[in-house]
Amino acid sequence: MKPEIHPTYETVKVTCSCGNSFDTRSTLGNDGMSVEVCSECHPFYTGKQKLLDTAGRVDKFKQKYGRRKA
Repeated sequence: MKPEIHPTYETVKVTCSCGNSFDTRSTLGNDGMSVEVCSECHPFYTGKQKLLDTAGRVDKFKQKYGRRKA
């Protein structure tokens, strides 16, 4: 690698809108980074994920396009 052409890879503090903060490494700099969602507040990680009711949709589809006579 050529010297002095690559950005420095420093520790950066990431702050989420929920108040959680953690350290990571980035070329961003020492100013820090703000994110809207992190693993502490994302529904997938917290288990508060909403599931869609697809059973009703499947039944509706079968009624509409069920087996037709050829």
